Order: sequence, then structure tokens, then C-alpha cells
Amino acid sequence: MNELIDNALLNKIEELLNKSRAFVSTTVNTILLTTHMEIGKGFSRANIWNMIHFYQDYGSVQTLSERLNWSHYCELLSISDKDKRSFYEKECSSAKWSVRELRRQIQSSLFERLLLSNGNANKQKVLDLALKGNEISKPEDIVKDLYVFEFLGLPENKPVTESDIEEALVKQIEKFLLELGKGFMFVGTQQQITYKNTHYYADMVFYNKILKSYVIIELKHSDFMPEAVGQINMYLNYYKAEVNDEGDNDPIGIILCTDKGNVNLEYVLGGLSNQIFASKYVLYLPSKEELIKQVEMVIENNGK
Repeated sequence: MNELIDNALLNKIEELLNKSRAFVSTTVNTILLTTHMEIGKGFSRANIWNMIHFYQDYGSVQTLSERLNWSHYCELLSISDKDKRSFYEKECSSAKWSVRELRRQIQSSLFERLLLSNGNANKQKVLDLALKGNEISKPEDIVKDLYVFEFLGLPENKPVTESDIEEALVKQIEKFLLELGKGFMFVGTQQQITYKNTHYYADMVFYNKILKSYVIIELKHSDFMPEAVGQINMYLNYYKAEVNDEGDNDPIGIILCTDKGNVNLEYVLGGLSNQIFASKYVLYLPSKEELIKQVEMVIENNGK
């Protein structure tokens, strides 16, 4: 009995300490943000510049997120487009990105990549991302048109195989999960699927807790091939029948390839009852200028 009481007391003390630390952290962060907004003395020219623009753009500490610190806001201030900055601010706060991760998402053009997803970029989508961040309510919301794996650090001058990329993704699973987006949990690689006494292996399997769906990823270090659709469609049917628990929604399939090429995906993916998507991946940071140009063209064409 005494042991139970002691454990309960220890748990209570731990809970109080955690709450106190969180309160102190939030309070200190708020004071620092207020100081930087109102004083601006005795700092470097770059810091003073940030403080001036910080005050001009935000005006009041009450409008700021408690989850973001001064270093986060310094990164955000480098973005001149207010819609884009608002998007990164909301995503950073909700996903609890570190400053390094925020910088990486900006450098890898997450905003532009989400706008290009499914080819339906338009001015309303720009506004929605700015006001709400990337909301997830359906399978299409978790799929990007382009995935960037520069964090793998694979050499540019040496050939790599699908196994090399898969192994590197597993080693960097935390960064891969961040690149995939919200709600993803890693299940495993080379997950066995048996059909008519023949064994098949799904490259990578995840579970998205927001959509309550398994997500099967097939990695192809080649251009998109229509036959990959039949393979992943079989995997999805298997998971639907044999793996899904009560309450799970239908599984989702993503084929990651080096290029979607000139294949008309509507012909390949149309008519299937399962949710299957094809996306491109690159091993190095894309050209931000080219991505922005693509977005502007799509928005302009949709506006006509």
C-alpha cells in the first residue's frame, strides 16, 4: 500500500514539475519576444532589422504563437509574401517544428509543393493554406506532388538503387516522417503479403492517425510504370481484407518514382476503387525559382 502511495506521489510531483517547466518556458519566451519587439538596443544590425520588421508585421505579442520562439520568427521574417509566411507559421506551430526543420521546409519549398499537388493550384488554395495551414480530411490531403529527400545525403556522382534509398530513409526515419507530413507513424519495411501461396513484400508501410488509414509506399528508382499500379492495388486489397481493424478506413497507396513522365495518370489510375497516387521524388533540393514559376503558371491558367 505504501508503495502505491509513493508511486502516486512521485507521479504527482513529476506532473507538477512538467507543468511548471512548460509554464516557465512559455513565460520566458513571451518576455523575450516582447523585449525584442519593444527595445531593439544593444543588438547587431541584423537583429535590429528583424526587431523592426517583427514589430511592423506583428504589432502585438497577443497575436503570436506560444510554441514559436524568437529564432522561429527570424526565419519567418525572411519570407516577404504574407500568405506564404502565414502558412509556414501555422504549420510550424501545429507540427512543433524546430528552427532547423522550419528552415528546411522553407528551403525545400513546401508551400509551392503543396500548391502543385494534384494539379489544382488556385488563388483560393493559396488563401486556404495561409489561413488554415495544410488541413487533412481526405487521402488527397496527405499526398505531395513532389517529395524531397535531400536529408539522405546521398552522393550525386554515384549510382544508387531502390534498396539504397529505402535503407537510407529508414535510417533517417524521423526526417522522412516530417517530409511525409502530419499524422504519419512508421510500421515497417518489406512487409510480407501472401497471395495464393506466393509471398510479396510492400516496400514501406505507414499508418496515418488523422485519416485512420494504412499508407503503403512503393519506391521506384525509375520513371512511373503503369504495371506498378496493379502491384500496389493488390497490396491495398490485402490490407483492406486481412490487416484493417474495425474503425480503420481504406488503405492508401503512393507510388514514388523519379519522374511521372508523359503517362496520362487518369487512364492508369481512373476507375480503381482503391485510393492510389503517383508522386515524384528528388534526392536533392529542387530549384525554388522553377517551382514558383510552375505554381504561378497553374494559378494563372486556372484563373482564366
